[in-house]
Amino acid sequence: MKIPNLMTADQAVKLIKSGDRVLIQGGSATPQALIKAMVARGPELKGVEVCHLHTEGECGYTAPELRESFHTSAFFIGGNVRKMVGDTVDYIPIFLSDIPSLFRQGYMDLDVVLVNVSPPDQHGFCSLGVSVDIVLAGIEHGKTIIAQINPRMPRTFGDAQVHLRNFTACIEVVEEIYEMKFVEPSEEEKAIGKNIAAIIDDGATLQMGIGGIPNAVLTYLTNHKNLGVHTEMFSEGLVGLVETGVVNGSQKKTNPYKIVSGFAMGTRRLYDFMDNNPEIEMRDIAYVNDTSIIRQNPKATAINSAIEIDITGQVCADSIGTRMFSGVGGQMDFMRGAALSQGGKPIIAISSQTLKGVSKITPMLKHGAGVVTTRAHARFVATEFGVAELFGRNLKQRAQALRDIAHPNHREDLDKAIFERFGSSLAVK
Repeated sequence: MKIPNLMTADQAVKLIKSGDRVLIQGGSATPQALIKAMVARGPELKGVEVCHLHTEGECGYTAPELRESFHTSAFFIGGNVRKMVGDTVDYIPIFLSDIPSLFRQGYMDLDVVLVNVSPPDQHGFCSLGVSVDIVLAGIEHGKTIIAQINPRMPRTFGDAQVHLRNFTACIEVVEEIYEMKFVEPSEEEKAIGKNIAAIIDDGATLQMGIGGIPNAVLTYLTNHKNLGVHTEMFSEGLVGLVETGVVNGSQKKTNPYKIVSGFAMGTRRLYDFMDNNPEIEMRDIAYVNDTSIIRQNPKATAINSAIEIDITGQVCADSIGTRMFSGVGGQMDFMRGAALSQGGKPIIAISSQTLKGVSKITPMLKHGAGVVTTRAHARFVATEFGVAELFGRNLKQRAQALRDIAHPNHREDLDKAIFERFGSSLAVK
């Protein structure tokens, strides 16, 4: 099909003006050709605000020498921009489910949206591929939409289909989308994964992220039955469970027999699995992370990570003290949704200590640390030493349960902290 408004990347980014707010599609779909062309225009631009979830690859717009040209407002902090937070990058704390409402309800006007899409089908529809999440709302409400049309982007369904008529300008590129290589879980992560898998029920609907612990959990689910997936993101470890029938979605109440997600990150194996696969529905994150939707699936099981947790169950997942590290993301969307689900289980997965041997279960969070999951929302906490169930327990009982899954090297110190705070190191069970 003939592509209208076709031009070069350099021509397309001339549509960006000084003072504009630009939304960039993120994750593995980050449109590198358009970003590089925009950054090359930096000396000509002033006061452009760049917005996105975490992105992958080069992010030249955060360079200190371009601070007069670009400033970034991140809804989630990725590793590629983390060092510039507080300089050319600012963080906006917000639930992932709420971000589309910024655009739909007029809190943030979008002048330009940069996207990375599949080639059009015979009807003129391109696909947002591996990343629908917040960008669909951006396309709906952005004034100027610039698309890089890329045959390496898989064609996905759900809310991912966008017609060529929605694009103000298009460029054609052949650009590999970002691949996140599988990393073998550590022994600690394997132990955590085994502990979590032991409390996942047959017929559960799963939400989990990416990394060593989620990968480890998935490896221990091969004997489970009739699992479903409703998750803000998924990664490669899921593919084998689908292929063997462990994940089939048969017990889901919303979108039965479908894998529902907002974005995906993995290797080419994952992207080829997603391509033209009607079992996968990539959806608007306002839907995926809607607590009222999540709770409808029975046994919704949410597995989320943390940076540290105090002995009362307060979970810090976005900062190390006052230093912002990641973001609120969708943790609370799914923790609450799972808690409200019939038989649901919200789980915080955390290794017992840092690589430097510092306990992640602490008497108090670090000065300035943010609470992402409150003590009232925390229900299950898993380390390599076991699972603590906090729901319905008083503060002293919670402290004892968390102490029991802490690293043995730190349990004596935690006993002292429990005694100083509650007058006893042993809670009545």
